[in-house]
Amino acid sequence: MLKVLIVDDESWTRDIIKAFGEWESLGMEIVGEAEDGKEALRMTEQLQPHIVITDMRMPGTDGAALLQMLNDQFPAIKTIVVSGYDDFQYAKHAIRFKAIDYLLKPVDPKELNTALQNCKSGLEAALMERGPLSLDLDISYSLASYKQLLKSHFNELNTDGVQATIAQMMEELERSGNTKAVMLEQVVQELLLLLKELMNANSQDSDALHAPYGQEVVESGANTSAFLTHHYLTTLGQLIHQRKFKNKLNLDEVRHYMEKHYSEPVTLEQLARVFFVSKEYLSKMFKQEFGRNVTDYMLHLRMVKAKEWLQDESIPIKAIAEMAGYEDITYFYRVFKKHFGIAPGEMRKSSEV
Repeated sequence: MLKVLIVDDESWTRDIIKAFGEWESLGMEIVGEAEDGKEALRMTEQLQPHIVITDMRMPGTDGAALLQMLNDQFPAIKTIVVSGYDDFQYAKHAIRFKAIDYLLKPVDPKELNTALQNCKSGLEAALMERGPLSLDLDISYSLASYKQLLKSHFNELNTDGVQATIAQMMEELERSGNTKAVMLEQVVQELLLLLKELMNANSQDSDALHAPYGQEVVESGANTSAFLTHHYLTTLGQLIHQRKFKNKLNLDEVRHYMEKHYSEPVTLEQLARVFFVSKEYLSKMFKQEFGRNVTDYMLHLRMVKAKEWLQDESIPIKAIAEMAGYEDITYFYRVFKKHFGIAPGEMRKSSEV
């Protein structure tokens, strides 16, 4: 098991990280918590964690100082920064001291688990003597919007969208001069990690993605683009074939898909496209099987999660709304009250009694 240390002076942030990390499936365990950098360094020497997740603003020894000390004394440790401040100076510290990712509070569960997966992959690569890759967060930031587009297009089985997104991404990298081999290596690793995540979410075997690739892949932007496009389109073609030519609709797969994507704007039309059936047929069969239509079931998933998170009074209601897929907190209040007959704040107060 990979050992993880969480460093933050706010207990509710530590609790959110503990609650939303997919620790078991990632092969990780939380071995300790610290409230400042000094305590974290002492615990690092004692517990020897593989990954440290740290806040930046803390009393005493802050996150910037901790990152520097970890980089100097424990260079093999992978670090993730979690900050409540979208401050470029903090981001520069994270880049300088080789943090794997820089996440803003409130922590998004998907971003957290993607960052943890990136740490795991980096550690695995080091063990395989390929050598750890120090991520350039500027490149990660430039890839972020394209990765979101790729996820959407992949989940909608949109091959044209996937191909166009990779092409646009590579064009931007070339315009900005980010086509050196070490930069393209990072692009390949981040995009393969995303593909692995997408394959696992769709019950596809991703073991083949661990296979080494030749140095020629990162010799030019054109080579990198061709390599990534081939992998994404091949994988997507397999998924389309798997879904399109099944003898019958598997409603458990539909439900599993919804449970994985409840925080996203999933619609009946999107589900029908993904599973190659008409929306009328899907709607009828889903309600017959689960007693709710697709829209009501998705709402139910979000409300159950929100109610569960409300039990922890240290999590702000605004953060709960965002994690349940609602950017508009007023709308979240209205939907929650209609569903449960009581406002989120009132439910939280009643649970305290």
